[in-house]
Amino acid sequence: MSSASSHYKPNLRDLNFNLFEFLDIGRTTLGKAPFGDFDETAARQTLETFAAVSTNELAASFAESDLNPPRLENGEVKLPPGMKRSLDAYYDAGMHQLELPVPLGGMGAPPTLGWASFELIVGANPALAFFTLGNVLARVIDRLGTESQKKRYLPAMMDRRWVGTMVLTEPDAGSDVGAARTKARRVEGDIWELEGVKRFITSAETDHAENIVHMVLARPEGAGPGTKGLSLFIVPKLWVDEGGVLGEHNGVVCTKIEDKMGLKGSVTSELTFGDGRPSRGLLLGEVHDGIRQMFHIIEQARMAVGMKSMATLSTAYLNALEFTKDRKQGTDLMGARDAKAPRVSILRHPDVRRMLMAQKAHAEGMRALALYTAFMQDHVEMKGGHRALEAAEYDALNDLLLPMVKGYSSEKAYELLALSLQCLGGSGYLKDYPMEQYIRDQKIDTLYEGTTHIQALDLLMRKVARDGGATLQGLLSKVRATAEGDEGGETLKAERAALGQGLTAMETMLGTLMGKLGESVYHVGFQGNRVLMALADLVVGWLLVRHAGVALERMKENPGDKTFYEGKVASARWFCHEVLPGLEHAARMVERGDLVLMDLPDESF
Repeated sequence: MSSASSHYKPNLRDLNFNLFEFLDIGRTTLGKAPFGDFDETAARQTLETFAAVSTNELAASFAESDLNPPRLENGEVKLPPGMKRSLDAYYDAGMHQLELPVPLGGMGAPPTLGWASFELIVGANPALAFFTLGNVLARVIDRLGTESQKKRYLPAMMDRRWVGTMVLTEPDAGSDVGAARTKARRVEGDIWELEGVKRFITSAETDHAENIVHMVLARPEGAGPGTKGLSLFIVPKLWVDEGGVLGEHNGVVCTKIEDKMGLKGSVTSELTFGDGRPSRGLLLGEVHDGIRQMFHIIEQARMAVGMKSMATLSTAYLNALEFTKDRKQGTDLMGARDAKAPRVSILRHPDVRRMLMAQKAHAEGMRALALYTAFMQDHVEMKGGHRALEAAEYDALNDLLLPMVKGYSSEKAYELLALSLQCLGGSGYLKDYPMEQYIRDQKIDTLYEGTTHIQALDLLMRKVARDGGATLQGLLSKVRATAEGDEGGETLKAERAALGQGLTAMETMLGTLMGKLGESVYHVGFQGNRVLMALADLVVGWLLVRHAGVALERMKENPGDKTFYEGKVASARWFCHEVLPGLEHAARMVERGDLVLMDLPDESF
């Protein structure tokens, strides 16, 4: 595959398997309130349409935006022509309307269908995907804004393709959001003036959108320190009056765009608020609850990053698979001493097959993890939303899974993309193939929206601790039910046993770490990432075993698709026997963990 053709290879078959054969959303989700009028046929057609537009239109500017990235001129960012065409194709196809609620003129797709469709978009062109955050902001304003704020912003945001951003980070306050110094001064009513500098803001400037809506965390005058003192403001690039009419420039200036290792088509900006001209904003919902409000956006962003990593690994794997089928080199290892032996495709070499299966099993596992998490989000909405008592169990499980979707997928994808490139040999290192750009574009996923260790701390110190581990124990009980059940019969007996052994190791690991907390919280600092990755491995293994059980049943009903189902069983088998045994080693490492590095003088590093 050369760079002249589309790099993107969607995996519609596995998406459909997850949604309609495993999660069975045609029966469990579609057509139910508060979602729109989708049935399974319409949902499948939507995915097919998204796959076609993503492959043919969105992916077309993937390489161009890397080679000819956006540039800053007099405070305005110029996008490359191809990116503009791709964005037009996205909107012209109505892709932005999919998840918007029906009352707002959208299609009201459930999260499962929305995130599956997002995989296609972000896999084809991740830089483009993050220009579409306005869809998320519209839903947040609809949920948390006042009636006048909704009237002021929502019609134009939906109909006139406005870009949206989330604005947290500052030059001296990266992950430490509570150290933010951007100030807000009340002018009148819900109007405030902001002053400060923000950094690493995605899509904060573009010449393709009529307006940009920034969601900005700032500290009102007299507010306390830390995250609790922050409030959230709607700050537009161009002022919007009460009737939704555009006015003058609002004193938000892009003063720099970052020159990055990868994801160069995404505009990563420095924004200055109130330098020489007032920067006005509306206090969201007229309440001072900024960090809690912003987490409605942060959680969507973390899920999106995990989807991006998984989607990138998936297309990388499929590109590598195609290459290994076409590339002939060497003889079969069994006939290596026979000079007359025919050359074979490198797919026949054991090491290549090992690398391919590692990519396949993990890509399918990450997809299973992400869409299972989205399935929890379906249930939250069907049960009345985040604040509804009936939704609490599903909401808590979604919260527990999100650090795994983001932290695990971003770390594992970066590791496995090296195998995707390796399958192509020296050709993978060339820009003739997309692998090297995949690696550069994906690395950011372990860094932004909370680094991997922040995900680990969030998992252990917040998500597990807040209910005394009850949600975690509920998840582990589901794993135990599969390990001790008979799903897949004799065919999956060894895999269920491996799952049970992994579960025992996981419980040992968690018990050991909880015991060590009595000595020092530093133990969580040292072991948090290990526990995050081990727990995600266990959950992925559990989901793959369940997938394999479904595949074995479907194989009987649909023998024409036998090779796909055999591949699902093979993924589960490989993962259970190659990955899950690592949990026992991880448990031993947690047990042996000490604090000697904290006693080492700084000068010794």
